[in-house]
Parts: sequence; C-alpha cells; structure tokens
Amino acid sequence: MQQITILGATGSIGVSTLDVLARHPDRYSVYALSAHSRVDELAAQCAQFRPARAVVGDAASAQKLTALLRAQGLNTEVEYGEAALCAIASAPEVDAVMAAIVGAAGLAPSLAAARAGKKILLANKEALVMSGQLFIDAVQENGATLLPIDSEHNAIFQCLPHAYARAPGASGVAKILLTASGGPFLTRDVDTLDAVTPEQACKHPNWSMGRKISVDSATMMNKGLEVIEAHWLFGAPAEQIEVVIHPQSVIHSMVSYVDGSVLAQLGNPDMRTPIANALAYPERIDSGVAQLDLTAIATLQFTRPDYARFPCLALAFAALKTGGTAPALLNAANEVAVQAFLERRIGFRDIDRVIAHVMDAVPHYAADSIAVVMAQDALARASATSYLNGMMR
Repeated sequence: MQQITILGATGSIGVSTLDVLARHPDRYSVYALSAHSRVDELAAQCAQFRPARAVVGDAASAQKLTALLRAQGLNTEVEYGEAALCAIASAPEVDAVMAAIVGAAGLAPSLAAARAGKKILLANKEALVMSGQLFIDAVQENGATLLPIDSEHNAIFQCLPHAYARAPGASGVAKILLTASGGPFLTRDVDTLDAVTPEQACKHPNWSMGRKISVDSATMMNKGLEVIEAHWLFGAPAEQIEVVIHPQSVIHSMVSYVDGSVLAQLGNPDMRTPIANALAYPERIDSGVAQLDLTAIATLQFTRPDYARFPCLALAFAALKTGGTAPALLNAANEVAVQAFLERRIGFRDIDRVIAHVMDAVPHYAADSIAVVMAQDALARASATSYLNGMMR
C-alpha cells in the first residue's frame, strides 16, 4: 500500500489523481491533501479519502476547514502555509507526491519532496522552469524518482528507453517532438486577438483545465514552458526540441531517433492516463480512460507553429537559450500578465507585451541558488506590475 500526498488536490490534476486512486483502494491510500482556498471542496475530499493531514493557504482557511471536518467527525490534522506544504511533501510516511500546485507556489514543496528522496509525480511546471538545474540536482543527489505528468512529457517518457539518463546522444535520440493543440485561437484572424475575452481564452477545444493553464494554452506559453521542462527532464538542448501543432490532441508527443524511427504515444485527451502511468510505473493500471478508437478519428493533422500568432512560444525558446534566471523571469511575468487578463485589466495580446518588456528590463543571472531564483521572480513581478500600471493609465 503506497501512501500519497497530493499538492493541489482541488485543481484539475488533483481531482483526476483522486479519481485514479479511488479505482485502486488496494494499492493506494491518501496521506495528505492540500488546497489554497477551496475549503469546501477540500473538506469533501477529506470526507471521502480520510487523509491524516490537510493543508490550506492561510489561518482563516484552516479555521474554516477544521470546523467543517470536525462537524463530520473527522480528525484530519489541519495546517496552513508553505512550511506545512513542505512537511506533507517530505513526511516519512509518504511514498509518492503529486506536485500539482500551479505557479511559483509549488516550487518549495516540490523541492522538499526531491530532497526527501520521494517519488515525485511532477505536474508543477515551475519547479523545472524556475530552477531546473537545482531541482534535477536535488533529485539525483537524494535518490528521488522524477516522473512527468504533463501529457506531453509523459508521452516522451513512454517513448524513451527505460534506462534513459538525460543523454539524447547516448540513446540515439535525434529530436524530441512536443505536440500542441494550438488552443482555441489556432485559426482565428490574428488581427482580432486583441478582442479575445477570458471566457473565450479558457474554452479549450480538447482539454478541461484550470483558468490560468487554459490561458497559457491559448497563448502557447504553456507549450513554451513545456519546452523548458523538456530540456531539464530529458537533457535535450533547445535545438533538439521541436513543437508541432496537432489539433486533435491524440498524439501526445513523439521521439525521433537517428535511425529514422519516430515513436509516438497516443491516447484520448484525458490526464488520468499519464497520472495512472506515473503512479504505477513500471506497471500499468486501469485509469478509467476509454480506449482510443483510431477509426473514429480518421484524420491526424500536423503544422508548424506560427510565431506571429504565438509570440509567447518564441519568448520561451529565447529564455531557454539565454539560460540562468531568464526562464524564471519569463514565468513570473507571465503569471502576472495572465492574472491581469483574467481580471479584465489588460487585453489578450498585452500578455506577450508584458512578458517581452520584463525580459528586456530585468537583468538575468546564474540560477545557482533558490534565493537568487526567488529574488529574480520578485523583481520580474514588480517590473510586470509597474508596466501594467503604466499601460492602464
């Protein structure tokens, strides 16, 4: 029986993870759950899965959750704050950690899990985007196991040799091919994108996701962050990572080999597939996802991304090639800009303008400590906020 901590339990990845766990009560139990502010949803999850511990964002949320749980006769220990997140990620009782907190807030607990030598199911992009080398070093130095949850990275993981050790040349890998749906605006007139609303940007054609990641998919920043992740996960330079637009989201990614072979992982667009793959690796378990019917799909399309339509993707490649803290600046600026867009304070095409400004305005340094990374994150947020304030005057 494996005990699991889920960081970000009320988000789409957390909910999907609990769905898979519920299908295998003989194999998995829930040790701890966390949510930032969705207290009612977390209370319902605690009632179903009976974790030993639950963590929320602040004292008021903790007080409310405690009252809800005690009213149901549950004695789950309730905590709050970053230190508590790190504690449930590194607790001795825990076998595996689903790291699914969105944004920079997920960095510290993901690192805590790595330093504790846990099996980490990584759905939090920022751990690698912001502090790639530091995170990989923590995994390797502490004997942790790192398994990617993003459908694209999990697909690549499945297409690589079992003994792959972040060395493309040693395994005959020529190129990593990241597929992208293109989001809801793939064919929309570029000149009309300034008029896009948050509701339109969040309406993904294939995937059900949270609002922030849905906007990232619409700008293709999500794919840009995945390019940076792929670099750290698989040891491939930017020149060996290619993005391919594939609107059907059936092929989740591919690996091209020097002998001319291309291996692909296919499946219906449902995050429970990569979650189940990582939970049971190297075994396979039922995920609850329907089997893929290729005859019903009939057509698979592929095109190259248009950087005029998706400037955020170009910005991400540039940040990867620059290195150091440049990806952390990119990520922080994007978080601020996307939040401003969701709050209707800026337009859709202002997102990439804010990011480009921050990348030009804030100097980058070597990402040789978490302190440096977090300081750069703060500077980028301040720069983005200042620029936004100027735009709205």
